[in-house]
Amino acid sequence: MAITDRARTVPQEQQLSTGRGQGKKGVVGIGVLLALLATVVWSGSFVATRGMAGSVPPVQAVFWRWIIAALAVAPFAARQAWRQRALLREHLGYVCLATLFGVTLYNTLVHQAGLTTSASNMGMIMAASPVIMALYARLGGERLGARRTFGMLVAAFGVLLLVGDGSLGFDFSAGDLWMFGAALSFASYSALLKRKPAEIGGLAFLISTFVLGALMLAPAYAVSLAVQGGFEVRAGTVGPLLYVGVFSSAVAFFAWNKAVSVIGAARAGVVYYLQPVCVAGLGLLLLGERTGPAELLSMALILGGVGLASAARR
Repeated sequence: MAITDRARTVPQEQQLSTGRGQGKKGVVGIGVLLALLATVVWSGSFVATRGMAGSVPPVQAVFWRWIIAALAVAPFAARQAWRQRALLREHLGYVCLATLFGVTLYNTLVHQAGLTTSASNMGMIMAASPVIMALYARLGGERLGARRTFGMLVAAFGVLLLVGDGSLGFDFSAGDLWMFGAALSFASYSALLKRKPAEIGGLAFLISTFVLGALMLAPAYAVSLAVQGGFEVRAGTVGPLLYVGVFSSAVAFFAWNKAVSVIGAARAGVVYYLQPVCVAGLGLLLLGERTGPAELLSMALILGGVGLASAARR
């Protein structure tokens, strides 16, 4: 009887182990999809940002972006934020630091870069941020593994070829340098997300960073109004602002924050390598930019590297 019970117990344990493995793969898959959603939406924001470059001053564009974003998430997040106001006050230093890197600096640098560089360059340079995310993760004690590291290197090589137009030579403009600063800021924000206190809800954290980001930008916004004047309210300015405020801010930031909490900044950063491919696709569809053999090779390397590095370990 004992032997029979033992024989029955082993398969049950194997089934439980298999179920846990499948559940883990499912969670990882959801995290990758969320990171992909944020990446695709942010790719469109570079086109929108570039479109506003000549009509809306960068600081004013970013200020209104976060006002719109806060209004967009308020119906869903305001109640949670109010219930957790004591927690938010307790961790105010952390929330302010995350806001500074992820909301205030990052987006201001992106809009500043849009004045002197193309949308394609903005997307391609931002693909450097996963390298910084991986370095942060390694410094924090996270093991990247040989497969993820190799996939990251393959994708990075594809990005270098894409930026160099098929070679490893570079000719950066001032806007390109602003974008490198934005990449560093975004990577720092993503690293900080892993340290978010678990008791703070995702929506409460999101609306808090949006409101604080607008408050941090308020002095610079006032100076911009006094020196540069306001911008003309028309379809060409309001449309892009609504896109970056609602989709690139409210939707994409929620998806990205959730993805990082599920799969970590390093693995989410690998998915972010797809951004140059998305930007190139949008350029082809919206701007009529043609894709040559060098770009196709670069995209193949990026896609292959992302698929290799983001795959869950057995």
